[in-house]
Amino acid sequence: MTHQLVLGLGGCVDFEIAWDSGVLEDLARQYRIGIAELDVAVPIRDERSLVCSILAFVHKGSGGERFIETSQLAIDFADRFAVRTSLGGTCVRAAMAIAKLGVPSLVHLVSIDDNVRRLLPPQVDYLCSASADSLDPHLIVQYPAGAVVRLDDGEVRSEHPNRIIYVNDPPNRDLVLSPELPAALTDVRAFLPAGFNVMRDPALLRQRLGLLQAAMRRLPPQAVVFYEDAGFHDDALRAIVSREFSGRIDVHSLNEDELQTYLGRAIDLLDVAEVKLALADFYHRFSIAPTVVVHTKYWALAFGKQPSRYADGLTGGAELAGVRYRNGDDFTVADLEEVRALPPHPGGLRFAEAITAELGDSVYCVPSKLIETASPTTIGLGDTFVGGFLAALLS
Repeated sequence: MTHQLVLGLGGCVDFEIAWDSGVLEDLARQYRIGIAELDVAVPIRDERSLVCSILAFVHKGSGGERFIETSQLAIDFADRFAVRTSLGGTCVRAAMAIAKLGVPSLVHLVSIDDNVRRLLPPQVDYLCSASADSLDPHLIVQYPAGAVVRLDDGEVRSEHPNRIIYVNDPPNRDLVLSPELPAALTDVRAFLPAGFNVMRDPALLRQRLGLLQAAMRRLPPQAVVFYEDAGFHDDALRAIVSREFSGRIDVHSLNEDELQTYLGRAIDLLDVAEVKLALADFYHRFSIAPTVVVHTKYWALAFGKQPSRYADGLTGGAELAGVRYRNGDDFTVADLEEVRALPPHPGGLRFAEAITAELGDSVYCVPSKLIETASPTTIGLGDTFVGGFLAALLS
């Protein structure tokens, strides 16, 4: 069977914990954690350092992805909370989101178990490089706006909702490619390579990049290759991808957290001058494609060569991410139509108009929808954006 849309390179099982300030306060008290110890870059070797990391992200008001010493640490920590088991990985979440729209796809997996077989919808076919079942769950911590965790010497308070991902996933770290992948690419209209961020061995990363680029030579000339960047566990490997992953990449996509990580500075997402400078810096220093896509909570834009080519993709991605934010995993097509009917975010709309006036034909920007909900979903919004973007390109 041939597929128009192939999504890779690795999925996973997620343990999504329900936010509980009380549990975190008890752990902070037990481990005698103070404000001065909160650090988003702390190595996560045990439960104490994991709690320090979580509280640091909440205190900073940001999201991200971090490596942890063992996957058992994630399992044991999740046992302290109410947990929802779901499927993750950019390729799988994107595929599952667009399956709700009736858009089929093929995903490339590097691990599998009964959770994957049970939760993957029938509209999603898969090929898998794993020779045996395994479970190394990704720990997903989603915190709401207004969350407060009291410490002995102060308190941590969040202004906006966000999510943090903690990972030790050997199959995704090795990212073995299926020998069936080259043949799967021969008739596609769009291909998503993603997932290098979990790898930790530079030599192995270079080998995988070489194998992938050889497989991509089987792509039809008209196929769109959409590379979704992510939070690298080792920035040295991010640099390898930036230098060595080239050839057939049409779009280099990332969210606001990743953009700021690349540039090493905070960016006011509604300040046109700051974003204009950030786009130019990223494009000339780090981009591996002629077009850069940045998706944020206020807007999504394409910058570079022929950005208007991706107008439908930007709209489709922003709308699908919006319905996930509003309705979670269980959204319906009717829910999506409701989101489409909502007014644009006022700040996002002003920004879109201003940056278009500033940059002209080198940018195409769409505002996010104005969505108000007491229980937003912040997990997987970027993955869902990718799915909506690619589904809109196919249509």
